[in-house]
Order: sequence, then C-alpha cells, then structure tokens
Amino acid sequence: MSREAGAPETSLELARFLSASRYEDLPAALRHEAKRSLLNFFAVAFAGSREIAVETALGLLQEFAGPPQAAIVGRPERTDLATAAFLNCASANVYDFDDTHPRTVIHPTAPAAAPLLALSHRQRVSGPALLHAFVLGAETECRIGNAVSPGHYRRGWHITATCGVFGAAAASGKLLGLDAQGLLWALGNASAQSSGLVETLGFMAKSLGVGNAARNGLLSALLAERGFDGPARPLEGPRGFLQVMGEAADPSEITGALGERWELLDNTYKPYPCGVVLNSVIDGCLALQARGDCPPEAVESVTLHGHPLLRQRTDRPDVATGREAQVSAHHAVAVCLLFGAAGLAQFSDAAVRDPRVLALRRTVSIVDDAEIPVEGIRIELKRRDGTRETLVVEQARGSAGRPLADSELEDKLRRLAADGAPGCRPEPLIEAVWGLEDLADASELLRLAVPS
Repeated sequence: MSREAGAPETSLELARFLSASRYEDLPAALRHEAKRSLLNFFAVAFAGSREIAVETALGLLQEFAGPPQAAIVGRPERTDLATAAFLNCASANVYDFDDTHPRTVIHPTAPAAAPLLALSHRQRVSGPALLHAFVLGAETECRIGNAVSPGHYRRGWHITATCGVFGAAAASGKLLGLDAQGLLWALGNASAQSSGLVETLGFMAKSLGVGNAARNGLLSALLAERGFDGPARPLEGPRGFLQVMGEAADPSEITGALGERWELLDNTYKPYPCGVVLNSVIDGCLALQARGDCPPEAVESVTLHGHPLLRQRTDRPDVATGREAQVSAHHAVAVCLLFGAAGLAQFSDAAVRDPRVLALRRTVSIVDDAEIPVEGIRIELKRRDGTRETLVVEQARGSAGRPLADSELEDKLRRLAADGAPGCRPEPLIEAVWGLEDLADASELLRLAVPS
C-alpha cells in the first residue's frame, strides 16, 4: 500500500479527477456505451419492477417515505428520492439480467444510474450532465473493484453492493456539483456504508445490498453537500476500504491512467436472466438441444468443465426457488435441454418445481479447469446408450468477444417492457436514451418509463 513520496493520496486523486472532469473529455465511443448501458438498465428494471422482492420492499418503504418526488420504473407510484433510488436499482438487478463488468463481475449501471434518475426530479438536469455523471460513477466503482479483485469477491463480499455504493456517491456528487473536497467526503461517507454478502445470492436479501448501494451512495453525496465530512483516506487509509475488505489490494488500479482508460468500454450485457458465468453454459446447452438428437430422457450425465468461478458461484443442485435458480448451473442445464429456452419463465418458481427439471438437474456436475476463461465452457454429455458428445463454447453470447448489438438491446427493452410493464411504451424511451445528449431535461427518461 506504499505510495511514492509527494504523490497524491488515492482517494484525493480520485476526488480531484471527478471534480475536474468535463463532459467534453468523454470520447464518443464512451458516450455511446453509456447510452447502451442505460438502455439495458431500463430493460431489466421493467422486468424486475413487479418482482416479489421489489413489491415487498415498496410496500414497507412507502410507510416511511417522504414527499412523492421521483418515479419508479414500470410503476405508477411515486416516492421520495432515496426510496426511488433503492427500488429502481433493486429492480434492475433482481433478476441478474443487468450488465456486467467482466474483470470484477460488478453490475455497474444500476447503482450509478438509479440515484441520478432520482436526482433529476430534485433539480433540472440536462442529458449530457446525467450521462457524464453516470460514466464517472461507473468508472469509480469498477476501478475500486479492480483494486480489490479477485480476493474481495472470493472472500464473500458481493462486489456490486460493496463497490456500487462508491459509484453511486461519485455519480451523485458530480451531478450535485460538489468540489474535490465534497466528493472526497462523499466517498468517505460511502465507505462507512459499503456492505453486501455473496451468501445472500439467490435470496431477497441480495436486493438489500444492491438497493442500498444506490440509496446510500445518494445519501453520502447529499450529506457531503451539507458539509457532512468523512475521512481523508477512505480508500487507502490503514483502516480504509482497501485494507479492510481487500487482499493485497492495489491502489494504482484506482488512479492509473485516469481519463485515458475507461472501464465502461469493457461493459457487457446479458442475453439471459442469470449469473453471468452461466451464459456460456446456456449457449452450449441450447446448441445441444437445438440439434434434436439428445432428448432429456436419453441423458445420463452432463459434466461442465469451467473456470473455478463457475463452481464457486453456481454449484447449487438443490435450489428451491426461481431466484436461487438464477445462480444454479444444474438448473440452467436442465431447462435448456428440456425447453430450448432460458428466459424469465425458465428461471421461475414453477420451473424449479417441475419434476422433469428436478430429475435432469441430478445429472449435472461441475469440474474446475483454470485454463478455461470465465466466459468459456466445455460440456461433456453422456447418453444412456453410452455415446458421448463434447461441445466447447469459447466466448458466450453477450461477452466482450460476442457483444449484443444495439438492435438486440432495443429488442431486449421492448420484450421486457411488454412482459414486466405492459402499460409502458418502449419506443419513446428508446429514442430518448439514444438522444440523451440533446435532452434538456433528463427527468424525461423516468417519465417515459412509467405507465401512460
């Protein structure tokens, strides 16, 4: 954790960069990727807007809510800014259908975008200002994630929640116009609220960590705006985030090439509502099923050879709910081979209870192979007649090597709006996101994302 004599401290250098950054400094490709991220955010927030965890949280939080200022994606209700940030973030992440930063497996958009959309109802915000703040928030959380990866996640910290709160604080602070000192305080306030455990994946409690990342990051910035101070070294201090929650953390990952290398340019988008490490598994099993020569009743065993993260995240043969199934390789294999699909219906409670799914799940096993990249898989299928088949997927659909096209993201939004929020009209929203740089009032985004 040592630094060169006279060099700015990590937290302060990051705060100074955030404060000095100008919209004009953002490359055109980065602005476009930010719009893709926001398009995907609205798509998955539509899907999750009426999920049971979101419904339950809304019912309770409305009892304590302040003035109904901000909209909730896909819903007619309005609520206070902090609650809207929580709910919109949780909705976007609840189905694990949101974006992924490959190096850290952070889902960066929900924590950074949700508080900005809420703030757009508090003050007049232009499209470029919102886009700029979002990019900086995503950059902050992903760089902090880089500094503590892979040990942070391996220890059991849910990195979208723990690092997302810093992204939310940075994004909110930038939109509020905080100077470097204010942004440093916002990061310090966020450090006091960084939490979230991998143990909660597959349960409603996951949405607490993720939703709180957005809400608490917003709170961190609003408090800093009022002079609520924080530590001078919240990231690199002897008892700061990097030391306490990292393993051999590298502060240079946070400040190296700031403004030159942009993490959002590596962002990826999911074609399936599940943990990102399952995408290649699904691709492979859908390909096997499409051949028509391997009916489920003929399957004796399916062995998945994958990166160790696959087993660590998804070795869950006995899931009992659709939420748990989103991080179960056994379930993903079963529904793909049975139904030839991997959508929201295949990761539902009903699908989990299907006797055919239960039977096929028992045939699946996972073997670690560190030589296989996270986005790859080797599937070995053995039939009851003794014949075998091997299928290799080197890069999953939606990965950096096989990214979803703009048109595919638009179709994802249309499909999920129709399924999760049928009263919403997707076309005006799609046009507004692509035209964000010309939008005078960014609150128009949320207005277009609620039932007409």
